[in-house]
Amino acid sequence: MIIVCYKPYGYLSQFTPEPGSSWKTLSELQLPADVYPVGRLDADSEGMLVLSDEREIVAQLLEPANGHPRTYWVQVEHTADSACLDTLENGVLIQGQKTKPCKARIITAPEELDERNPPIRQRKSVPTSWIELELTEGRNRQVRRMTAAAGHPTLRLIRVRVGSLDLLSLDLSVGSWCVLTHAQRLQLLQRPK
Repeated sequence: MIIVCYKPYGYLSQFTPEPGSSWKTLSELQLPADVYPVGRLDADSEGMLVLSDEREIVAQLLEPANGHPRTYWVQVEHTADSACLDTLENGVLIQGQKTKPCKARIITAPEELDERNPPIRQRKSVPTSWIELELTEGRNRQVRRMTAAAGHPTLRLIRVRVGSLDLLSLDLSVGSWCVLTHAQRLQLLQRPK
């Protein structure tokens, strides 16, 4: 079984709480027993979280040699420009290692997203913009570190696609989940064209 959950802001990608943490866990989302997250989204990130009881899915989706793509919508401080995109696409140095090349483009503010609860911080003198990033690696807090290195700190981060499966096509509300159909499983494992 493969499940996609629309993980809300403020939830850890695990079922047991961290000692002393105020973050919620996936146990509050009424997920089936015996599934586990395939990859992670930080508590302060939102969006598409894949869970499964099939161990072989982990290698297909996460093994670096497979280079399976994941797409994020990122709201950043300041107005992103072509120089920012070039920096992101060519890779930035984070934690002593250069990130792999990726795809980056400026997008308009996504209207189909619900407002985040709690809302992001707003500063009157600092504009924000949105970037879509497609990565094939998943290092710890990579997107946030990449945008910061490009001079555009992340304010909001939403994973919207894994492989060719788009979160919005599943019509999930924040905090809900679904079991994937055979066709959706194929999309998840397929690379975008």
